[in-house]
Amino acid sequence: MEPVTAARLATVLGRVDDAAWQALADLLPGQGLPRRPPTDPVATAALAEALAAAAAARQELGAALRLWLTAVPMTNSIAGEARIEGTVVQARDIKNVHVHQLTPPPHRSGRPRQLIPGPAHFTGRTPDLAALEALRTGHPGVAPPTVVVTGAAGVGKTALAAHWLNAVAGEYPDGQLYVDLRGHARHAALRPGEALGQFLRAFGIDHVPAELAEQAALWRTVTADLRVAVMLDNALSAAQVRPLLPAGPGALVVVTSRRRLPGLTLDGASFHQLGGLAIGSAVELLSHRLGGGRVAGEPAAAHRLAESCSGLPLAVCVAAARIAARPQQSLASLAAAMSRADDRLGALNAGGERAVQTALDDSYRTLSAGAARSYRRLGLLPVGEFGPLLAAASCALSAEEAERVLDELIEVNLIEELGSERWRFHDLVRLHAAQRAAAEDTPGTRDETVRRTVDWYLRTATEARALLSPTHRTLRRDYAYEPVGLPTPFSSAEDALRWLDSERLHLMTALRAAVEHGWSAPVWQLADSMQPLFLRLRPYDLWIEAHRYGLAAARLAGHPDGESRMLTTGGSGLYNAGHYDEAVRWFTRALHGARRDADRRAEAQALHGLGQSHRLAGRLDRATGYFTEALALREEIGYVRGAALSRLCLGDIALATGDPHRAVVLLTRARSDLLAVPDPYDAARALAFLGRARAADGIADFAAADRQLLLALDEFAATGSVHWQGRVLEMLGECAEDRGDRRAAAARYRQSLARYAPVSPGDTRRLQERLRALDAG
Repeated sequence: MEPVTAARLATVLGRVDDAAWQALADLLPGQGLPRRPPTDPVATAALAEALAAAAAARQELGAALRLWLTAVPMTNSIAGEARIEGTVVQARDIKNVHVHQLTPPPHRSGRPRQLIPGPAHFTGRTPDLAALEALRTGHPGVAPPTVVVTGAAGVGKTALAAHWLNAVAGEYPDGQLYVDLRGHARHAALRPGEALGQFLRAFGIDHVPAELAEQAALWRTVTADLRVAVMLDNALSAAQVRPLLPAGPGALVVVTSRRRLPGLTLDGASFHQLGGLAIGSAVELLSHRLGGGRVAGEPAAAHRLAESCSGLPLAVCVAAARIAARPQQSLASLAAAMSRADDRLGALNAGGERAVQTALDDSYRTLSAGAARSYRRLGLLPVGEFGPLLAAASCALSAEEAERVLDELIEVNLIEELGSERWRFHDLVRLHAAQRAAAEDTPGTRDETVRRTVDWYLRTATEARALLSPTHRTLRRDYAYEPVGLPTPFSSAEDALRWLDSERLHLMTALRAAVEHGWSAPVWQLADSMQPLFLRLRPYDLWIEAHRYGLAAARLAGHPDGESRMLTTGGSGLYNAGHYDEAVRWFTRALHGARRDADRRAEAQALHGLGQSHRLAGRLDRATGYFTEALALREEIGYVRGAALSRLCLGDIALATGDPHRAVVLLTRARSDLLAVPDPYDAARALAFLGRARAADGIADFAAADRQLLLALDEFAATGSVHWQGRVLEMLGECAEDRGDRRAAAARYRQSLARYAPVSPGDTRRLQERLRALDAG
């Protein structure tokens, strides 16, 4: 990608219009940008220098600036004296968003078992295994032992760590976790927050905080008393690893890295440097791979071949696969070829990696033309692993053709099978494939591969959204290479949500790839297609990041309907994550746009969003005003469900401000209208608030309150909402406490705590405080 330079920034900053400046502000919140673009050349140069320095220091900021520089509209000249500057926008109507709540995926187990299996043929590492075990058992026990295994690429760090951890897994009964941190290249490295999100969700915590510090604190809280084993594979730096360290002294962390990571010394880490296999062990591995007969028949050649592999198990395995594919070729001929191979790519020579390069070159030359082309393309994928449908889409193949190609690549050991029809490259093999693509394919072909990947994710996520929100209007989709003829990997709404959940990080990687390439339309469209994931499973960090990029991209693309959608769905993410004031700013912009375009449903949506933002911030008077205005507008245009939701929120506020009689009137009407839509999830919400209102001072009908709350509890169980089950149980506890039954209140609070614990840390803390206060009283 073209670097972000101060000179390039200064040139563009000196010519932008207000719309492009606003897009830059959307992409870079918290950077202290002035309200208007600078007009003074000195101020422009200073700002460009500051932004270029920040882009060099922060990967995500650099990506955001590249998107802006690529897509920002510049001055265009037309005939005569007339000039058109900036973005020309044609406003279009946008319909209201309907979100239908569906049953989420089955709740994940609280004891994850994620370790990858060790290699089938493991040999020659007895001293290394003993050293690792000594580091584990000799740890003082104040903090969890962290063992860092370092060594050259291809030397077998992952295989050693996986083999050892699987052997001791029984001593860590509370869970074993694995993540590939993709540290082979800085631009591809997994962000700590993404890894923490995976770990927390593995323990059943779906509502992951948006900020890294909060995520790390929650992770330490979850693991404080657990015996868990964590494998952090392919780490880039100590800073990437540190937030992922669990808190419990009974835990174990194993880190693998090409780098030595001395910074982890401060965290009490121990280090083990892994060397190559001894020649005898390499010959034994070759024998396992080929069968003892061939090695026994040519022992001297097998010894020379093992020497040529420089003790790297990866090189041995690739060479063995190559020999197995040529049953008539002698070991001696391959050993001779590897011994005289020249130094074609110096970047791979350090630490014996030339042996891997030689083996890969030889395997590549034997591929069919179609498999070689696909090998090069798959090496360019922005995601770390892939299935057959993505392979087909990115390589422009049918599903059947992709299966044949993958079989051929597996046969020569160029891709690793992960199970469940998933594959990945070893990072050295991926590098080799990408280098072959750079040597043999045009830049346009390479970009096409990435765009096909982005378009497949966009098309598939859009189809998932259609199943999950069938009444929600699908906005435009701009495909450069729309996938056709490939099956969809799900057939029901429940399966679609599972797919979105399992692919969430790959979807975000595709979105970031679109940002890097300056493809504005698919950036906001991917954010839009992921909305069911954001609403149902609440990954706040991804929700907010996707919409920050999406809002700026929609503005840069000149898509006003996309900009409106990003403002409202992104605003919801902001207030759900606790960023109330920023949410107010987003909904205010949405309101201004809707009124400018005379879109009354979008206007009501923005008003309702402003009400929600102020309600959650505790500004109930302002919230009441916005909800009242939204209700009047929704009634006027005949939007029944929207009016019912505004009534529900007004009923909630009436209850909170001590007016239970008004709350009962509003909530009864909201419940009736939502049942008629039908919207069972929100109807259950109205019933829960209605039950709580029945128990409030001035009514105090506790029997009716219990009946309605218990019915709401059943309805939330039917819709699969664990969080709202916890909320209703808490309300039942409050009702018991109001009528003086402290024992019943404590029982309900404990039931509520059991529901909240896996999904909501904030609610969990509140319930713990309630129980402590009840015990103290």
